[in-house]
Amino acid sequence: MMNLTKLSRYLSYILRHHPEAVGISLDEHGWANVEALIEGISEKKKGFDREILEEIVRTDEKQRYSFSEDGTRIRANQGHSVLVDVNLEQKDPPEYLWHGTAEKSVSSIQKKGLLPMSRLYVHLSKNAKEAEKVGARHGKPVVYRIKSGKMAEDGYCFYQSANKVWLTKMVPIEYLENNED
Repeated sequence: MMNLTKLSRYLSYILRHHPEAVGISLDEHGWANVEALIEGISEKKKGFDREILEEIVRTDEKQRYSFSEDGTRIRANQGHSVLVDVNLEQKDPPEYLWHGTAEKSVSSIQKKGLLPMSRLYVHLSKNAKEAEKVGARHGKPVVYRIKSGKMAEDGYCFYQSANKVWLTKMVPIEYLENNED
């Protein structure tokens, strides 16, 4: 039996960052041809097929992936480092959103605010608990509360991905609060 968690991470790597790793390309909206993707992955991971791909998409707890309506294309819902437009609709955020990070990033954040780094957007969570889980993936977690309502009022744009992650291009320092504030 194939390890679905490892395969899901590999799929994320391909669809968000390096489609060329399996000899495919993404269109301008991040879509990849499903058959080409399966063929490319199966050359490296013997036994990978449509059934396994569908199981990864169906069971991914973060709902990272979407199939097109006709099932011939697939894409990551957000988190890309390659330039794609996943057709995000601008939305009004709640008054507060949260961002989880590792303690090692605090110094940089306190100087520059939240920046997308290697990604296209800063990812924000709808609550502190989710943000803490995200931050814990990278070390001791630190959670920032974002004054997202005030940011929107001041002209910053927010989007929500298909899997309900909030996204924005950056969060300046003045909109950040952390545990010590």
